[in-house]
Parts: sequence; structure tokens; C-alpha cells
Amino acid sequence: MRLVLLGPPGAGKGTQAQRLGLAHLSTGDMLRAAVRDGTQLGRQAKAYMDAGELVPDTLIVGVLVDALPEDQFVLDGFPRTVGQAVALKRAGCEIDRVVQIETPDDEVVRRIAGRAAEAAVARADDNEETVRARLAVYHEQTAPVADFYDSEGLLRRVAGTGSPDDVHARIRAALG
Repeated sequence: MRLVLLGPPGAGKGTQAQRLGLAHLSTGDMLRAAVRDGTQLGRQAKAYMDAGELVPDTLIVGVLVDALPEDQFVLDGFPRTVGQAVALKRAGCEIDRVVQIETPDDEVVRRIAGRAAEAAVARADDNEETVRARLAVYHEQTAPVADFYDSEGLLRRVAGTGSPDDVHARIRAALG
């Protein structure tokens, strides 16, 4: 199964991706590895990174496609934009299923603020104001990715509330 997990920050995508038993891929980790390994795409990406610029979608997708196993993987929170989803498709990366973990904004804020309160040192982006700003970016740029995959007939929506076990059971049911 080639799976994409979508959802707002704090929805539990990373937690659920680890529980699915598939290769869990992080575009950030892959990009850093390509730079470290000195691949052609890595060298191109490094030039943008060294200049303090965002790495273009085409390079990120290229690095991702080079690193993907052929048969089973889960992408956690990627693609982040419809442009990235289109680029992934054009690069020949066929996705079997997309699961949108739908979690209300207030629940996301509660979770992230709660994890900051539990941590010995809170992250700077774990305060309510910053979380709400991140949610606004998510709703504007990333939420439309679900519509893209819905139009492709690949999207399944699951409620992201409840325990991690509850959410995992819903994901498993949605995947059949």
C-alpha cells in the first residue's frame, strides 16, 4: 500500500504513520540525506538551502521519488500543497489511498498546548497564537490537497478525536 496521511498539525499523523507498519517517510529527512550523500538533487537543494530559500517543489518531489520504496510506504503530511500533489503524480508516484485525519482546531490547540505543558522545555511554536497561525496556513494551503485526492477517488476521512487507539482503528477500517 502506498498511503498518504493528511491532517492539521497535532492531528496525530506521525503517531499513526508509525503504527501502520509501513515504511514511514519524512521529506525533511530524505532531503537532508540527499544533501549529505551529495546526490545531484541533493546538491541542487543545498544551493537553495544555503541561500536561505525554500527548496522548490520539483526538487523535493524528485528527492522523494528517488527514495521511495516501490510497494509500501506512508507519507506523513506530504504533499502539503496541491502543486506538490500534482508534481508527485507527474513524477509517476502512484498513491493507493489517502487518509484525512480530521481534527477540530480547538482540539489541535489543546493537544499542542498540552504537549508543551508536559515538556520540560516548551517549543517556541507550541503556544496558542502560533498554533492558530499554523492552522490558518494549513487551512489555506494544505486542506485543499484533500479535495484533490477526493476528486481522484483516493480520499478516506476519519475522525481524529479520541485515543490514538480509536483513531488507529478508524484508519484501519477506512483502509479496508
